[in-house]
Amino acid sequence: MAKLSASYELMLVLSIAKGEEAVQSTWAKFKELIEKNGELGEVEEWGKRKLAYPINYETDAYYIVAGFTSAPDFPAELDRVMNITDGVLRSMITVKE
Repeated sequence: MAKLSASYELMLVLSIAKGEEAVQSTWAKFKELIEKNGELGEVEEWGKRKLAYPINYETDAYYIVAGFTSAPDFPAELDRVMNITDGVLRSMITVKE
């Protein structure tokens, strides 16, 4: 039976409190997880931006938007891992039409 796949978009807002190296290692962890469970598409690193409102007393963060395709059950697991990872201020996964 063929594994169904869908297209998703990930918006990731990472803390810059521990420096650029921490941001890159956190992103590398998620990139590896996505590549292991699906196919990573276009990645746009928006870089350091001002937050609309402070999150955990931080006013700036590092933004990344990435497209990927995977089986329908993977985004829930990715979301779970992002929620328990230090350095992730906000994340959102949406289904692309």
